[in-house]
Amino acid sequence: MSPRYRSGSTSAGTVIAVIADVMAVILGLWILMYLLDANRANDLVQFVHDAANCLAAWSRDLFTFDEEWARVVFGYGLAAVVYLFVGHAVAGRLRRH
Repeated sequence: MSPRYRSGSTSAGTVIAVIADVMAVILGLWILMYLLDANRANDLVQFVHDAANCLAAWSRDLFTFDEEWARVVFGYGLAAVVYLFVGHAVAGRLRRH
């Protein structure tokens, strides 16, 4: 295998890992903002909330805890963990090839 090909797959792996990290940070940031009762009228808070809703659309209402904070933590937290796990697994595979 040529060194140039390996460098390309290493770069692709790095990009995928960084994207997964950014997605997880957005989700974690929303969880933190929710728990700290951030002002939802603030533009930054609204942006993070909208982005997190998009990223966690599949897991947001997966759990039916009575407490809303638990639904937010587990719904958005699950999405963050899945993105990290899958993103870094794919990145690791690309780096090995």
